[in-house]
This record gives sequence, C-alpha cells and structure tokens, in this order.
Amino acid sequence: MAGRLYSPLTFSEILYECMIPINAGIKKLALYEFCYAVENLYPRDGWESIKPDDQGEIERLIRQRAFYEGIQVKPCANDRIILDDSITRLTRILFTGLVRGEYSQEWVNKLFYFDIRGFYFLPRTIYFTENGKAHFGGKPFRSFEPRQKQFEEVQDIGYREFQEANLEIDQAFTEMLQILIESRGTPILISLAGPTASGKTEIVERLIKEYAQDGKKVATIEMDNFLYDREIRGSKALGKETTHFMLFKDSLQDILQGRKIIIPRYDSATASSSHGLDGKLKPGCLPLEIEPAEIILLEGNFPFQMSEVADLIAYKIVYLTDDPVRLKRKWKRDIDYRKNYDPAHFRNRFFKTQFLRAEDCYRSQIEKCDIVVDTTAAALWVTSEVSDILLDAL
Repeated sequence: MAGRLYSPLTFSEILYECMIPINAGIKKLALYEFCYAVENLYPRDGWESIKPDDQGEIERLIRQRAFYEGIQVKPCANDRIILDDSITRLTRILFTGLVRGEYSQEWVNKLFYFDIRGFYFLPRTIYFTENGKAHFGGKPFRSFEPRQKQFEEVQDIGYREFQEANLEIDQAFTEMLQILIESRGTPILISLAGPTASGKTEIVERLIKEYAQDGKKVATIEMDNFLYDREIRGSKALGKETTHFMLFKDSLQDILQGRKIIIPRYDSATASSSHGLDGKLKPGCLPLEIEPAEIILLEGNFPFQMSEVADLIAYKIVYLTDDPVRLKRKWKRDIDYRKNYDPAHFRNRFFKTQFLRAEDCYRSQIEKCDIVVDTTAAALWVTSEVSDILLDAL
C-alpha cells in the first residue's frame, strides 16, 4: 500500500472510499470534486512523507487544553489567512492513516467528525460528562425522534430546516417552561446558555412570542452587553474579571424589583462597550433601557456560574446542539449571509474554541443547571426537582 501513496490520484481514490462511512455526504461528491479538495492539503513532499502518529498519542493530544490554545486563528502566508499548521497536520495524518489501513474508520469516527465544506477533521466535543448525566438522574426526562439526522449528508444548514427539525422538542420545552413559570410565579428570571449557532437566540424569540400571545410581558437581557472592551478582556476567560459585574448584578436585582434598568451596550463589530471600566457611560455612547416585565429571559454563556447571582435565577437552562450541526449552520449564517469571516479564519476559530468553551462553560453548567435541551439527541434532561413539578402538573 505504501508504494501506491506516491500517486496523488490513487491516494485520493482510496481515501474517497474510506471517507464515505465517516461522512455519508462524501458520496454526493464526484471523485474529481473530492480530488480538488484533497489537492489543497497535498504535502510538499508527497503523501508518503506523512507518518501516522500512534493512536494513543492522538487521543492524548486532542484532550489537552494546550493543543487548542496553541491554534492560531489568523496565520498568514503570501498575504492570505491559511489553515493553522496543527489542524492541517492532524487532517493529513488521519487521511494517511485511513489510506494505509493503520486507523480504522470506527476509531476515526468515534473521536472526530469531518466537515466537508471546510474539508478538515475536528475532534468531537464532549458536553455530557458522567457527572452531568448523574446530575439528571442518568437518563433524559423525555426523548423524541432525532430529526437532525437528516443533516448528516448536507454541507450547510439554513434556519428554516433547522427549526423544522427541532419543532417537536422545542414545543415540548416551551410547554414545560410554561408549567414551571406558573408554578413559580412572576416576576421570574430564567437564563438560557448555549454554544454559538445552537439555536438559543431563536428559541428566546419563540418564547417571547408565545408569552406575548398569553398577555405576559417579557424582557430579554443579553449577557454580552456587560462585556468589557475586547482589548481590556484580552485572552481572559469570561467571568467577573471581564464584565461590568456589579452593574450586571445590580441590574438583575432592580428588574426583579419592578424597576426599569439602564445597562451597557456592547458593539460586537467594534468589540467595545458603551461603558468604561469605572462603570460610567462613555461620551457619545448610548446605553440600553429595559422595562420591567413578568418574565425576564437572560441570554448568555456564563451567568449562573457566578455564585453572587445564581440565587436570582429561577431556572437555569442549557440549550445544546452538537458541533457538526452548529458548524453547518454557521457556514450558512456567518459565511454565506453575514460574511463575517475569511473562510480559513472561520475554520481555525471554530476548531480552536469548541473544546475551550466546553471546558470553560458548558460542562460545568450542565452539571449545575435545571434543564438541558439537547436538540441533536432530541432529549430533554431535567433535575429531580423540576421533574416533580412537571409530574405534579400532569
């Protein structure tokens, strides 16, 4: 087999067949289209120069925080942003190991998923730890048909089809939350956390419409509006050191007391806050004004990790969608429509941040929250306390 690697075409032909069980969407590509994409990763000294690493070494590598911290988001060559060398090396190694038969498709598929549009491998992020599952009694409260399976062969996903796939679980979640609100009473503060493109912003919009139809007044607070300027935050993890925390805490207390709040406004385009480090409004900037409401929805990725505000939140929710689906959503949303990123920058950034966000935010939040809406597995996880309220209502 090793001798056959000297031919780029032969290598691509073998790889094409190896990749179909890993990503069924590959079979929608003509072989020549697949070869075009493989050519972009062709090593300077040929495929025979790539020596597959020991499987144990690869498994150790992708579990190390330092590996992801070392990924460059905007490495350049010839005045162009390129894929980070570590990401390129990993994909080349996995390709070569598959072609040589040194890696099984089952092993690769267990640890990685392959994004056709980006044409690279990404490690599968673990969100539900054993502690997380134990927090919810070891099994989901309700399960549904996992309709996101229809996305396995596509390269990108629009919101309408994403919404349709989640229709059943979203409806069940909305009805469940209504029961919990009625049981707890208002005013009530509910937080929703979730990775980018998981659908949390859209589900918040749906909840607002549902409650408005019932005559309830709803307010939304985006946690990002309390961020410091990016140049001040630097590479620090999101938390009290990177936010207008006292303003945040005081604002939550005030709105729960029925008072209008005036909060900072964060501009994602300039990565700057309307407020300075002293908590005062900068000249020429406008804050946000939020009227009191019966239901306050707090959208953000880390608020209930802060003990000082945790008790103010009645229900803490993580809205989760698996990385391969989110990445396909982001291709459509951020590259095709928003045109936010250079494609290489986009690929590097997504690869780098998923492990770090899971480790810094989501795993610990899942172990503490009241509800997880897992749209990919189509499962609702709730704590025993929430389960008791729901079962009593039924």
